[in-house]
Amino acid sequence: MTYNFDPDRWMEAHRAVLEACRDRGEIDDAELEAELLELDQRYEEMVARLDGTYVIPAGRSNAGE
Repeated sequence: MTYNFDPDRWMEAHRAVLEACRDRGEIDDAELEAELLELDQRYEEMVARLDGTYVIPAGRSNAGE
């Protein structure tokens, strides 16, 4: 597992791919909108799963020293 994953960069990269597909004519504006809605949903679900997943076990922190 990596702790340096940036969900915002992930979102920007996927959004750029979809927009490039539209610019090349591979998908139209309606398909782009549908894909962006799905992407937004995936992003929100991912962020919810990532939020607060890393916890320093009790007794392992030197913060109180």
